[in-house]
Amino acid sequence: MTDLTGKTAIVIGAAGDHNMGQVIARLLAGAGAKVIVSGRKREPLDALAAEIGGEAVTCDLTSRADVDALFDGAAARHGTVDIAINATGWGLMKSWADVTDDDLAQMVALQFTGVHHMLNACLRTMTNGGSVIQISSATTQCLIYDHAAYIGTKAGSEALIRCFANQYGPNGIRANVVSPGLTATPMAASAVATPGLEAAFAKEYPLGRIGTADDIAHTVLWLCDDRTFVTGQNIHANGGLTLRRNPRPEEIGASVGAAMAALNPQ
Repeated sequence: MTDLTGKTAIVIGAAGDHNMGQVIARLLAGAGAKVIVSGRKREPLDALAAEIGGEAVTCDLTSRADVDALFDGAAARHGTVDIAINATGWGLMKSWADVTDDDLAQMVALQFTGVHHMLNACLRTMTNGGSVIQISSATTQCLIYDHAAYIGTKAGSEALIRCFANQYGPNGIRANVVSPGLTATPMAASAVATPGLEAAFAKEYPLGRIGTADDIAHTVLWLCDDRTFVTGQNIHANGGLTLRRNPRPEEIGASVGAAMAALNPQ
């Protein structure tokens, strides 16, 4: 059993109700960590912090000043930061020609520049070593249409983690990536609710189902354990999706069409 008693953990991206960041925060708190939950919306952070006996700090990951204040404040209050998890993301699905410069700038700021901000702050505040975990996506390996800006920046964040792990392992810092596939979270709720869509994806998962936030949280917990001798790796917690592939648009369309026809017989 993983015991995180005495550890200080920061979870960024925990302001969405029942999202992956919140599920991770609850699990880490249950393992004994003092958890600082962070994101851009104060009210849900306060509620979560009260629930788990943690702390809430608003932070926009795209702002270096916000990220520095989050980590430096945690280190000042608790002596050091032991665990840092970035569960933020923007799942933009948009045809290639319709992606704007503003879309690209926002995506780069959140999913690449923001990760660099976090790693820089970790280097300064993880004075006793620790574990850094970036939530990425199986789509960097199993491509999907109309998702290139998301995939490209997530792949960039994976490269940052590898570089950080290589350079700062001697400091006792382990840095890894966790890559879910399609996961039943609020971000994917509208897609998963579409009749036939989940079935189109699930057939590509050797374990027979799409993931849950609990699946990801337990993988994160394992990586937080100081006994885990792993760094610079991409842990594909996605039921074996990378052994196969994501469905093509016509396959998704056929599955959705069949499900709709079954629901509305002529």
